[in-house]
Amino acid sequence: MRETLAEWRPAVDDAIDDLVPREIDAEYLESFFGEPTYEYDPEGIQRALSDPLWDLLDRGGKRWRAVLFLVFVEGFGHDPTEYLPYACIPEILHNGTIIVDDVEDEASIRRGEPALHHVYGQDVALNAGNAMYFLPLKILTENPAGLPAEQRLAAYEMLMYELNRTHLGQGMDICWHNEREVRITPEQYLEMCACKTGCLGRIVARLAAIITDQPSEVEEAVANYAELTSVAFQIGDDILDVENSLGRAGEFGKEFGNDVREGKKTLLVIDAIEESPPGRAERLQAILEADTNTDEEVLEALSIIEEAGSIDDARERALELAEQARAEIDGLDLDEETSEKLREFTRFVVDRDT
Repeated sequence: MRETLAEWRPAVDDAIDDLVPREIDAEYLESFFGEPTYEYDPEGIQRALSDPLWDLLDRGGKRWRAVLFLVFVEGFGHDPTEYLPYACIPEILHNGTIIVDDVEDEASIRRGEPALHHVYGQDVALNAGNAMYFLPLKILTENPAGLPAEQRLAAYEMLMYELNRTHLGQGMDICWHNEREVRITPEQYLEMCACKTGCLGRIVARLAAIITDQPSEVEEAVANYAELTSVAFQIGDDILDVENSLGRAGEFGKEFGNDVREGKKTLLVIDAIEESPPGRAERLQAILEADTNTDEEVLEALSIIEEAGSIDDARERALELAEQARAEIDGLDLDEETSEKLREFTRFVVDRDT
């Protein structure tokens, strides 16, 4: 899958550049947003929209949502190059959620550099992030693949449904982050992941199915595959945060002990509090409740998580989800190359080290 990601990433970035150019001018603004009532300010829009977007994109990111979309399109028997603009939709949506999440979480680092609100200010970051929920919808309006009206309507309705559920997930995550007590169940955590992360994955799969006019049962199967894989990816992300801080992962691009410092109630934390002796569970909760933590306290929390076996338990859950994801595509009429790419991707999201 790493080879597929590397192969498609330049083409995805070129397609994003067509949607939101690196250099904003009056001609682009008029063509994209219509003639101004009075006069646009290209320089201001450059600094408040294009610069933050490309700053984040140029820092890296795997573009896996866009590439997975193209893999599905090819697997459905269509030329993925004809649908490249549509690959921008999940990718820009994802990066918009990152910008907003970092403000809400008061994150300091993103992809190895200061989070965008530390570079451009919270006002610019929030506006840019929110704009990225809407900019991709222009692709459906422009209709580069000449889709029939019913398919475009189906795509719009799907996006509204999944994006609403994305905000349900974010709402749960914010609520838990602001609470002192770790009161949630593993099932509630997984539901949060299914909404917050899984819905973006579902957008990838459902959009590919809708625009290539697949039957509803195929759309449902690939949506389930993408949701399960996305939840496994989120658990893998939680594991990487711990292992990176313990010095056992690659360059993760986030602050040391990021999740502990933010007091996040991850699957590992929920498991550790359930499985640790009462004194150790209380100590972990106290560290998570604190407004600030020293590096020593972060390492203590990570040690409690590790001693409880929670890293291994979380990895096992991610592997189970990945296996369920593979089962969703086993019955589909996909060529063997596509099926293997999709199976490989479920392994990649759990076993990656960055």
